[in-house]
Amino acid sequence: MFRATLKSLLSRKLRLVLSGLAVVLGVMSVSGALIVTDTLGSSFNALFQTVFADLDVQVTGQQTVAEDGPSDAATAPVPESVVKQVAKVPGVKKASGTIFEPGARAIGPDGKPIVSNGPPSFGVEWSGTGGLVELRGGRGPRAPDEVAINAGLAKTGDFAVGDRISGLTPAGRREFTLVGIFGYTGNRDTFGGETRIAFTEPVAQQLMLGRTGYFNGVDVEAQDGVSQGELRDRIAAALGSDYTVRTGEQVAEEQSASIQQFLTIIRSVLLGFAGVSLFVGVFLILNTFSILVAQRTRELALLRSVGASRRQVIGSVLVEAVAIGLVAATLGLAAGFGVAALLKMLMESQSGANLPGDGLTVPVSAVIAAYAVGLVVTVVAALLPALRASRIPPIAAMRDAATPDKPLTALTVAGAVPTVIGTGAVGTALFGDLGDAMLLALLGGVLLIFVGVAMLTPALSRPVISVLGRAFAWSVPGRLGRQNSARNPRRTAITAAALMVGIALVTGVSVVASSLTASIERVVTRDLGADLVISGPSTGGTPPSFDPAVIDQVRDVPGVARAVAVRTDAAQLSGGPTPVEAADLSSLATIFRLARTDGELRTLRAGEVAVDDRFASDHDVSVGDTLRLGTARSGEQKLTVVGIYERTQLLPGPVLSVADAANGFRSPRASAGYVALRSGADAGAVRRQISALISDEPEVSVQDQSDFAAQQTSQVDTVVVMLYLLLGLAIVIAVLGIVNTLALSIVERTRELGLVRAIGMRRGQVRRMVVVESVVIAVFGALLGLGVGSGLGAAVVRALKDQGIPELSLPWVSMGLFLGLAVLIGLLAAVIPAIRASRTNVLDAIAYE
Repeated sequence: MFRATLKSLLSRKLRLVLSGLAVVLGVMSVSGALIVTDTLGSSFNALFQTVFADLDVQVTGQQTVAEDGPSDAATAPVPESVVKQVAKVPGVKKASGTIFEPGARAIGPDGKPIVSNGPPSFGVEWSGTGGLVELRGGRGPRAPDEVAINAGLAKTGDFAVGDRISGLTPAGRREFTLVGIFGYTGNRDTFGGETRIAFTEPVAQQLMLGRTGYFNGVDVEAQDGVSQGELRDRIAAALGSDYTVRTGEQVAEEQSASIQQFLTIIRSVLLGFAGVSLFVGVFLILNTFSILVAQRTRELALLRSVGASRRQVIGSVLVEAVAIGLVAATLGLAAGFGVAALLKMLMESQSGANLPGDGLTVPVSAVIAAYAVGLVVTVVAALLPALRASRIPPIAAMRDAATPDKPLTALTVAGAVPTVIGTGAVGTALFGDLGDAMLLALLGGVLLIFVGVAMLTPALSRPVISVLGRAFAWSVPGRLGRQNSARNPRRTAITAAALMVGIALVTGVSVVASSLTASIERVVTRDLGADLVISGPSTGGTPPSFDPAVIDQVRDVPGVARAVAVRTDAAQLSGGPTPVEAADLSSLATIFRLARTDGELRTLRAGEVAVDDRFASDHDVSVGDTLRLGTARSGEQKLTVVGIYERTQLLPGPVLSVADAANGFRSPRASAGYVALRSGADAGAVRRQISALISDEPEVSVQDQSDFAAQQTSQVDTVVVMLYLLLGLAIVIAVLGIVNTLALSIVERTRELGLVRAIGMRRGQVRRMVVVESVVIAVFGALLGLGVGSGLGAAVVRALKDQGIPELSLPWVSMGLFLGLAVLIGLLAAVIPAIRASRTNVLDAIAYE
């Protein structure tokens, strides 16, 4: 029996390729995600071990703002007196104050700041060469108007020693002379793609920290024979509880842990999309084996008649599945290695850094996952057809009566159960309070909905396809194609369901994105009373900013009725970070059309704060209460609530006074400016004059309301494109499913094709018949996907109504494009099967068994 199975498998090599391709693509996604994230984790571990190799102990101030993103974490500055105090601790060989603060960017030759996609841009003090730092040219800065930069930044901006260079820092824009270019040991131009501008110590303190005599921390080198742990304990005892003292090993581990947490999120996202691809692949494999078993009915019946048992028939099909799974898993693992290499190259090219490490690392988990996924998915998908084949009586199979149409009642009822349960799970997850179980309930509910709809699809296929096919009923090939697609509703349903899953997810994402865009546009139109906005797109860790003094000049521009600058930062409140703004609240209330619910919305004095009504409700505060709010520079401070207003998406957090922002925010610069014009003012002329006032601010521009709304939604568009690309693999697998179904069904209908050719159908008509069948299946799957995806997307939008997406907007243009894409998919999927069908030899086909 085993030899017969093996011979049957090897005699159908094309079948092996078509069956295994979906598994190859799914395994490729899984193994590629595991390989690239493990490689990046190992690379960053090696990077941090190198960076902190010469650090024995580090002293920093207490954390003032917890980390909630790459630029939110902050610690209190360390005064210079602490450096001297640490230097006197027994066992300390050297103690150096360090400045290492994100937010220093160079202006490139195009007049725009040089930013990287991910790695930050640091401003540091020049502490000389030694350790990891080595000069590549020139010298270190000695005068206030001199800087040195790392070689990675020099190459990116095409800078050379002696050039004049403009630098943007939290204190604003300044001009410097480039006197030195430095790199790092091991011929590195940068660490992980970061850029650095090194100033003299007083200049670095003033520009990056806002005041001289302070540092970010103290780096300590131990005397010979003193361990890191011992020295840490001595320094901690000397400084008390006002400072955080860690060993160099702890610093490296914490930095690595932060990266690992980020990589875990990336890995989960990639594995999620790989799971979608595998889920779609199950439909392909299930359909493939169903067709193959149906084609081999007589062969299996013959085996049963000569003594093979039902178990042996099942084993025959499963052995074939195991062989396909092993081959596909091996190829998928190799493809995943290639994908991981491409992803690593892409990340390095985007960041401009060569990460440390000896190429890709292949974790054991990737190998185990590849073969486990390949085998499990293939065997599970083949099990149902195998059981069905074993139940066919041998005599009935040999009389061609083995595969009669069965009623769809039981399947329809069975499909309704997971659909109802899945819908309930999704509704509970979105509108209930499940806590940590919310994500599991949501994903499980979506999966059940897809399975349920796939089981309901056969009952829908005949009436829907009958209606769709009427568009092609004007010709005999068109009518035959329509009838062929409706002939086997189960097979058509599984093929269409694979495409349905991909289209549904893409449609759901589009509905949420369209609704978010519409909600932002509505907020801008309804709540923003400004005609012009000064702002810029956020392209890196440091948000764009400008000198708030510009607003004073804007107020003097003819036609301007009111102008206000808004500063933004992250603060610490109730154990977690929260965004905060600072502005003249009196002007802001008018421009943002704030509706007062309690207290006063007037110009705030130092120590006062205004909050929105939801914030007040969530934190149980009212007018007159005191908030303890920590800012990056001034630490925790007490603020009195003087006003409460209705929540608006334009103000995501509490509003502080300008005086408190000047003392406590990382940067005194404004992140946005809002300008209201007088009635009848020439908006174009005012815009040109304001543009002239900010000509030295390369990060911001003047926009009207529509431009501002488009800028706010640009990041949504970027995310949507990324999701489309990740979901593209599921669409590709669905296309393979249509190709597979058509190709195998043509083999199944060989005699039929010979007969229709014998009675006069031309090759071109045969091709059109197959194309119609393919297009009808693809459009049917797309319509199912559009319906399911729109429902899921609408449910998510309604659940997020109070979280910033109050508007439900269906992306009709995108949905129309998806439907057009389905037609194109049907046309492309039919090319090879149609050509193969048209080339069928008439006499051989009629005699085919």
